[in-house]
Amino acid sequence: MALEIIDSCVNCWACVPVCPNDAIYQAQPHFLIDADKCTECVGDHDEAQCASICPIEGAILDELGDALNPPGSLTGILLSAGELPSSIPQDIR
Repeated sequence: MALEIIDSCVNCWACVPVCPNDAIYQAQPHFLIDADKCTECVGDHDEAQCASICPIEGAILDELGDALNPPGSLTGILLSAGELPSSIPQDIR
């Protein structure tokens, strides 16, 4: 179980101090997560702290390759109407 930081990372350092396992380290071209240390914050927090503070949408992936903060999750700007939550009434889509 480990998360992954991808190329969209801007090296802002926000994630480093919040990681309870010191699993995030500076590398080139972007920060990386040590898979041996990363627990996805299970047992420490309800959500992965690195993803909860990351200002870049889609920069941190779970082990399935899914973004923990996907496009639109921080800005509220969705990519297409097909991505609108089903809770939004059809007549205002």
